[in-house]
Amino acid sequence: MAVDLEIVCVGNELLIGKIKDTNAHYLAKQATRLGANVKRVTVIQDTLEEIASTIYEAIARKPQFIVTTGGLGPTFDDKTLQGIAKALNLKLEVNPKALAMVKQKCVEYAKKRHLPTEIELTPPRVKMATLPEKTEPINNPIGTAPGVRVDVQGTVLFALPGVPVEMEAIFNETIVPLVKHAVGSSVFCERSIFADNIMESRLAPLIDKVMSDNEGVYVKSHPKRTENKPHVELHLTIIACQEQMPAEKLVKVAKQLAVLIKANGGLVTVELEE
Repeated sequence: MAVDLEIVCVGNELLIGKIKDTNAHYLAKQATRLGANVKRVTVIQDTLEEIASTIYEAIARKPQFIVTTGGLGPTFDDKTLQGIAKALNLKLEVNPKALAMVKQKCVEYAKKRHLPTEIELTPPRVKMATLPEKTEPINNPIGTAPGVRVDVQGTVLFALPGVPVEMEAIFNETIVPLVKHAVGSSVFCERSIFADNIMESRLAPLIDKVMSDNEGVYVKSHPKRTENKPHVELHLTIIACQEQMPAEKLVKVAKQLAVLIKANGGLVTVELEE
């Protein structure tokens, strides 16, 4: 059974183009490589209504995992945890474990800069430790704001910071082992071949035939131009159990596709080794 995962990126800065959404790219790539099926990436404004409705709808689709990024900090626009609480009808409360994490990070920061280590837990700092009830704070190895884990209706939801290095650290330390366990023996395999002198529209029925003949294989065409001539990358992917030998299956499919391309007047400039 496929392990479905959804990604929700929160932040006005993403929607107005101020910041490039590298978090979604990173999470999608890593999750896919682990063998998970990334079903959806959603980018939303940092408003309570948008966050709550998006989380509610995502949970209703019942993916095994939901990962959010952004909105865990101390400022007014950091509303992800409020949105999660509203979506799940949970109260917000100061989490003692999260508060200890925040305080410890502030102490470490002060020590590194030779500042006083008597830390005042100001409202913005307490805000980062104010979580929906019945949720679990996750250690942030790099930054101050803890991540959060929520288990609901068979879905595990993780709220991660938006700062890329912090998000990546928590993902690799906490989420990767869980995804690996969930996917079991499933693996993601990919392979590309390149076709010249044949239009993408001519390739379309060839791709359809190959995908029809080989269940589970997905072929995506990526057209480019070289010296005003058609040049298309055909990217083949599959997620399957290792026992089904997915890598070997892609070799077979790529060879079948290459034969079809040549039979239709195209040139395959990069082929698999025999």
